[in-house]
Amino acid sequence: MRAMRFEQPGQPLQPVDLPPPAPGEGQVLLEVQVCGVCRTDLHLVDGELPDPRLPVIPGHQIVGKVVELGPGADRYQPGQRVGVPWLGWTCGTCRYCTSGQENLCDHARFTGYTLDGGYAEYAVADERFCFPIPDDYPDLAAAPLLCAGLIGYRAYRMTGDAEVLGFYGFGASAHLIAQVARYQGRRVLAFTREGDIEAERFAREMGAAWAGPSNGPSPEELDAAIIFAAAGDLVPQALRAVRKGGRVVCAGIHMSDIPSFPYDILWEERSVTSVANLTRRDGEEFLRIAPEVPVRSEVTTYPLEQANEALHDLRTGSLTGAAVLQVAAEHVP
Repeated sequence: MRAMRFEQPGQPLQPVDLPPPAPGEGQVLLEVQVCGVCRTDLHLVDGELPDPRLPVIPGHQIVGKVVELGPGADRYQPGQRVGVPWLGWTCGTCRYCTSGQENLCDHARFTGYTLDGGYAEYAVADERFCFPIPDDYPDLAAAPLLCAGLIGYRAYRMTGDAEVLGFYGFGASAHLIAQVARYQGRRVLAFTREGDIEAERFAREMGAAWAGPSNGPSPEELDAAIIFAAAGDLVPQALRAVRKGGRVVCAGIHMSDIPSFPYDILWEERSVTSVANLTRRDGEEFLRIAPEVPVRSEVTTYPLEQANEALHDLRTGSLTGAAVLQVAAEHVP
């Protein structure tokens, strides 16, 4: 099979030819149709995530067709279309797994990080951590739902009943979750890079009531804010914008250092929290809600061999929405 493999931090992905993997106990073998490109993949190849399995095939927004069942696998049948997210396996026995917090599992394994992912023509996955893809979504539109959508939805849930939301950074996750928020009657204010007129236009198109630069003041008081950008200096900025009792949610797996800030912008029961990974419940809920909205994915496509170009465009902010690799040689979007 063709694959793009991560071998050394700071180096581009390498094109390789490998034998397809064999599904193990409880696993399914998938023929990968498409795979989303996530900012977490970028953090991986830039050496910002600790202890990756090397070499590893990145990619954790996989849409594929089941082609073979491993021993004991019976949840899906050959020919079914499923999605594979970031959380690829949990132990099921630690204190977190047994208390509904499997996203914090002490022994968790992650697709495209400690398990081979979807930048390849075939991938294996634990059938328990695969999701049926809603029929309303073609492959390209479905891929961003599996991480940008799921992690974004978990962050959104953590804002509680907030009516006025600030989204700091408006890319793959924000453009999906803004549609959910609008559908549920909430107001989204989008904070983008200064001077990025295209990002402001895109945010308004996706349902934002206002869009403007993130280094400026908010036009109104926020009930909560989600920081989608990996920029720690946005945390004090968001704290200044939220009301008393408001919450700032950091949605990324990696963020630059948060600078020192005065206590008075945290006081009055404001809070800062992070989102770690996802649970299967998040996936089930979001993939049920997405067709109701319906959530529309804005994607830029690349062939598998141009995975490095996709990562570069994500790094420089030169694409709109989400990047998706078209993997299957004969794939029809």
